[in-house]
Amino acid sequence: ETGRNLATVHVRVARQYPVVTVTGPRQSGKTTLCRRVFARKPHVNLERIDERDYASSDPKGFLGDHPDGAVLDEVQHAPDLLSYLQAEVDDDPRPGRWVLTGSEHLGLSRSVAQTLAGRTGVLHLLPLAIDELRRFRDPPVDLFSTLVAGGFPRIHDQRIPADRWLADYVQTYLQRDVRRLLAVGDLEAFTTFMRLLAGRTAQELNLSDLGSDAGVSHNTARSWLSVLEASFLVFRLPAWSRNPRKRLVKAPKIHWMDTGLVCHLLGIRTAEQLRTHPLRGAVFETWVAGEIYKAHAARGIAPKLYHLRETRGGEVDLLIDRGMDLQGVECKSGSTVASDAFRGLEGLEGSVGGARPVRQGVLVYGGSTRQRRTNVEVVPWRAVSKVDWFGSQRG
Repeated sequence: ETGRNLATVHVRVARQYPVVTVTGPRQSGKTTLCRRVFARKPHVNLERIDERDYASSDPKGFLGDHPDGAVLDEVQHAPDLLSYLQAEVDDDPRPGRWVLTGSEHLGLSRSVAQTLAGRTGVLHLLPLAIDELRRFRDPPVDLFSTLVAGGFPRIHDQRIPADRWLADYVQTYLQRDVRRLLAVGDLEAFTTFMRLLAGRTAQELNLSDLGSDAGVSHNTARSWLSVLEASFLVFRLPAWSRNPRKRLVKAPKIHWMDTGLVCHLLGIRTAEQLRTHPLRGAVFETWVAGEIYKAHAARGIAPKLYHLRETRGGEVDLLIDRGMDLQGVECKSGSTVASDAFRGLEGLEGSVGGARPVRQGVLVYGGSTRQRRTNVEVVPWRAVSKVDWFGSQRG
């Protein structure tokens, strides 16, 4: 696998903290990144039963074997180790000694927050962003091939057909993580839930309707969604409000982190199928949201992303809180842009009611030419990684 955008931040954070924790979905490249950035450190994989047993039964001895630290892979398998690691780094707080990776965000993040607060920097490695994808040999060249393939590195590194790899990924994810996290007895119902959620990507979330369609209770739907979020497979965009108690629309939008996975769950197997699919626009919007999310994560920034829809009128696909100002983003999958596509962005200042200065909006589209309108920058999909999404919140 080639270099990742997070590597630079990874090195910087390792100079600041005794522990660096890298989380993200399974198969996003965490181990490869850490081996590359910290090539001289010993590497211990806690998915191996013997290593896990040693770390769990004799944590002091295990840590003592690595006086200069190590990369501990899939550390969620030995959660009790973190308490001993806390005492160890308090005794020897040299920066950059320990690097932890983990796929299961929910329990791992809770354990890290409780035991290593102030001692670790937490970074998220997500599937490939478009500029990372281009570093592979023979990456997808057109928009719809890019969306269908998605960004899991092994697909591109090993040249495995995306649909075959994603089918195995879903099966492995269900068997390993979902059973462990939720003790889901009916995996078929959970698979149906995922497919229904894929069909709602880039839409406002109604858990009651989703649960009803999946044949499960509202509480079960909420629990299952939380596991998909904890596994970095989906994320929510809250509704923007200048007054949290008076939201324009309370429902968040749901997005998947990887459009390849969305397409697989929807039964879309080829670029041509996606080109004519009724959810083409939603998949493209999810891709843009994911690219902006990944751009923030690669800089160690927690993205502040929202969507906006007024009860009457104004609607914007994405709203980025950049600190000192707000930036609206519209997404259009077509290769040409109609004049009415600018309406939401041009009316954004009125929609947010002067809560914050509004920066020039961005319209990302499926074409190839960069354009400038009075208040909107029109950006082709290939150039999405070149946009400054950050303002004053740079990492």
